[in-house]
Amino acid sequence: MAAEPETLERELGELLDVERFEPPADFVRRARVTDDSLHRAADKDPPGWWREQALAVLDWVKEPQQALDDSNAPFYTWFADGTLNASYNCLDRHVEAGRGDRVALHWRGEEGEERDLTYADLLADTQRFANALKARGIGRGDVVGIFLPMIPEVVVAMLACARIGAVHNVVFGGFSPESVKERMLFSDAKALITADGARRKGKLAAIKPAVDEVMGEVKTLDTIFVVRHADNDAPMTEGRDVFYDEVLQAADAECPPEELPAEHPLFILYSSGSTAKPKGILHTTGGYMTGVTWTHREVFDLRPDEDVFWCSADVGWVTGHSYIVYGPLSNGCTSVMYEGAPDYPDKDVWWELCERYGVTIFYTAPTAIRACIKWGAQYPERHDLSKLRLLGTVGEPINPKAWLWYHKVIGGGRCPIVDTWWQTETGGIMITTLPGAQATKPGVAGTPLPGIAAAVVDDQGEELPHGTQGLLSLTRPWPAMLRGLYRDEDRYVQTYWAKFGPRKYLVGDASKQDDEGYVSVIGRVDDVINVSGHRLSTAEVESAIVSHPKVAEAACIGQADEDTGQAIAAFVTLEGDLEGDDAMVAELRDHVASRIGKLARPKRIIWSDELPKTRSGKIMRRLLKDIAEGRELGDVTTLKDPDVMAQLEEKIKIAQAEEG
Repeated sequence: MAAEPETLERELGELLDVERFEPPADFVRRARVTDDSLHRAADKDPPGWWREQALAVLDWVKEPQQALDDSNAPFYTWFADGTLNASYNCLDRHVEAGRGDRVALHWRGEEGEERDLTYADLLADTQRFANALKARGIGRGDVVGIFLPMIPEVVVAMLACARIGAVHNVVFGGFSPESVKERMLFSDAKALITADGARRKGKLAAIKPAVDEVMGEVKTLDTIFVVRHADNDAPMTEGRDVFYDEVLQAADAECPPEELPAEHPLFILYSSGSTAKPKGILHTTGGYMTGVTWTHREVFDLRPDEDVFWCSADVGWVTGHSYIVYGPLSNGCTSVMYEGAPDYPDKDVWWELCERYGVTIFYTAPTAIRACIKWGAQYPERHDLSKLRLLGTVGEPINPKAWLWYHKVIGGGRCPIVDTWWQTETGGIMITTLPGAQATKPGVAGTPLPGIAAAVVDDQGEELPHGTQGLLSLTRPWPAMLRGLYRDEDRYVQTYWAKFGPRKYLVGDASKQDDEGYVSVIGRVDDVINVSGHRLSTAEVESAIVSHPKVAEAACIGQADEDTGQAIAAFVTLEGDLEGDDAMVAELRDHVASRIGKLARPKRIIWSDELPKTRSGKIMRRLLKDIAEGRELGDVTTLKDPDVMAQLEEKIKIAQAEEG
């Protein structure tokens, strides 16, 4: 029976006073890790311990004898004398072990289409497409662009590249063709894999015609492979363009995996680059595969023979690379892959899929959780979520209110939550809790994982006392770390190592650490507002605002202010049909003051029916800052709904007229 909203609100209010949740006894009884033994073992000899994990979780052609080479810091290498193949580790070894019939991917399209692909299915398609790539002259070290929706072919494309030593450069499906062109130009891509079209919330987007308008400028591009996905006419250029299904059918069935050095490039992933040239973050094979395979297994307490894992991210982001493709497939588990929005055809589609496929581990973003809170608990309560045993969050800090709702409504109070902190640059999860061994604290990420070392430091790199806000830094190299920025060594050094030197990685996040070593990641350093000489995190203020029962979502920015240097402006979305007024403004400001202090009260509150977000759910605070300060808007092509900005502009004009 569904809980009444008032009852749920009361129960969540009572839970706000709970500072820590111990691992449930039923979970601990079967957990992979139940104590601190892994942390202690890793601390004795971190490089040697990582080599042990590399040998344990991966199959090597030539086992590495050396772990870390730091002689040319910050250009670190790992397992450099070893050889392996990522595609083999994700596919062949499971088929050879008799697990070829296991479902690798339960794929669901937003119109209800379904495909189940086994490990044998994926291996067959990957070998054929690898041969198709080679037939078009693509080999070791060549860059292949991938611009596809969330369909199984994107996984095949990535693994086919890895099989022959080509370097894939995946571009998020929500980016504009101009952004795709930019990334292909920067990387000198030799081929691009795209689709005739994609569906989103019942609408069709014609991809290939839009791509054709700009790809002529990429002179290195010899081939465009086109996946027929949306039954949409795709213009084809003779000699350059080929259909994916046709080349797959024509290709040889067998393609042995290339034996590749551990430091061979696996992929480039470009950051969005809102104000500067995008950064091409480079990851290599052995270290990255070690990191994502190990973290996927241990952080999610994985039982490959039993679990159904679902990471709701897009493959176009690093979360999708690491925890949709390489981590889960390397571990041989069954995953769910969904092409569609979380509210189409209705707001319970995620929970319908969890029930249908028996999902046991669910990994999503706090932004998505807050959207679910706004829609209401009645949607997940329509479905049986009793098979869920572990929940995870990724992408941004999660405020305690959202954490507790996730814990109570989705997890039924029985599922540990792993709040994971990591970056595109780190390759895999760095800071979280091991769910059978450590208590969780709402809104607090956790401790550095075994083999990882982190510190909160001041501007000079000196470690700060516990409880003091400072800069998060990583003080020890790790296998899955980026190996540089593609063709831009100077920028790599300047961005990550210039501030503290070549042995202390600058994360770029503000954070603090408690007496148990748990790290709270507060937000990006450039999301810290200086009000009257006091540093306040926008994420911290946002968390205070959304803890109010009438608030669904909030985003804060800093604005220039004559009196205080900077002031806080808050864009606020209220629950349901509630409307903001002066009384509500006063109520929210008092609420923030009670949570953080009077200094943190927003000077301006702008009511917004919706916040500007990318299709992956990231709030574009840069655009909010532009609009609040009257600047010309930057690139809005990645927004889920560009019309949101026009509505906000109108609200800003009305507010300014009333103020002045």
